[in-house]
Amino acid sequence: MAEESCELNGSGAAAVGCRRCAAPGERGGVSKWVRLNVGGTCFLTTRQTLCRDPKSFLYRLCQADPDLDSDKDEIGAYIIDRDPTYFGPVLNYLRHGKLVINKDLAEEGVLEEAEFYNITSLIKIVKDRIRERDSKTSQVPVKHVYRVLQCQEEELTQMVSTMSDGWKFEQLVNIGSSYNYGNEDQAEFLCVVSKELHNTPYGTTSEPSEKAKILQERGSRM
Repeated sequence: MAEESCELNGSGAAAVGCRRCAAPGERGGVSKWVRLNVGGTCFLTTRQTLCRDPKSFLYRLCQADPDLDSDKDEIGAYIIDRDPTYFGPVLNYLRHGKLVINKDLAEEGVLEEAEFYNITSLIKIVKDRIRERDSKTSQVPVKHVYRVLQCQEEELTQMVSTMSDGWKFEQLVNIGSSYNYGNEDQAEFLCVVSKELHNTPYGTTSEPSEKAKILQERGSRM
């Protein structure tokens, strides 16, 4: 017989006549099947599955541990006030020994449930997966976006000192003067600035523009 789960209605009661929540047959006075009401969702599984880890909360639940204050709903399911979405991967791990997480679920959520139920082997597996995920993320090369700003000599100091939001100075190129203001020429500059983009797959262009490259080459020769 396959293990099943079913949704309860908003009041926490099973639909009338629900075959999934019907009391399984008992052998020798003790049923091998156990019903769990996790956050309003009914799960049906076996005592053997729940007893995989002798140190876990679920093992103690099956042993009717007097230290556990576990209520039952009207169909006899143990009531556990936890998130049923993240309980699914935990229960499946106990069933077949493999951790399977849907892509829309976060590993941290499964870890929270594994720690709550004190399933030590699962805790280790989830932590290892989180470390592996974070390691891959940290190895993503840092991307840069470049900008070229044109300014006059008298504006240069103010412009550099007021740069913000992660922009930093890279290169300054003197392009001379094309204008005469009164009796003095005003020198003009091209200022190359850059900014790091972390983990932005669809961000702004990550490589310097051709114009920025040319200006950097010109500046290095001056």
